[in-house]
Amino acid sequence: MSLAIFDLDNTLLNGDSDHAWGEFLCNKGIVDTQAYRQANDYFYQQYQKGTLDILEFLEFALKPLSEHEPAVLEQLHQEFMQTTVASMMLDKAATLLQKHRDQGDYLLIITATNRFVTGPIAAALGVDDTLATEPEMIDGRYTGKVAGIPCFQAGKVERLNAWLAQTGRSMDDSYFYSDSINDKPLLERVTHPVAVDPDERLKQTAEDNGWPIISLR
Repeated sequence: MSLAIFDLDNTLLNGDSDHAWGEFLCNKGIVDTQAYRQANDYFYQQYQKGTLDILEFLEFALKPLSEHEPAVLEQLHQEFMQTTVASMMLDKAATLLQKHRDQGDYLLIITATNRFVTGPIAAALGVDDTLATEPEMIDGRYTGKVAGIPCFQAGKVERLNAWLAQTGRSMDDSYFYSDSINDKPLLERVTHPVAVDPDERLKQTAEDNGWPIISLR
């Protein structure tokens, strides 16, 4: 059984669920629309450039979770899945996941986006497990802080290594699919790195290293 690892945003999804959740909050009037949208767009541009300060971003992104009861957040997320995420799902991504299932592979999503946003999406995609940035919860409420190592850049490799030690799984004949230069550390760690609809820098890196480049769009 090989390990098949997938990035989520702009890889298995046609879009970025983290940025889209911020837009959803703006459209619902749950946050200060103008200021929040400006910051949300700014952080997304930094992410695309590969220069994002992940802790600064998480302070921004996790704050709304601390301002509402979990039951309210869950209701909002159900609406987000219907109005936003459903249209981001890709038929070719579902086909790729099924191909790995049919091969008997273990399907793992590794995403920088926090688990509140991504957990239900990963469940809808039917993968075996998910590593995501963990929002801290105390007494059943989100605190607005991050718990542990953010699942971002080299942090993805750290989190994966801890998961491998915990589960006893192997990286022999492993795959990783990603669109982003931010995932270069993990792409270099697997047996079969695959660039999916890659950004310009990852496209160049993939070409330089002879990695396959595919499109799920």
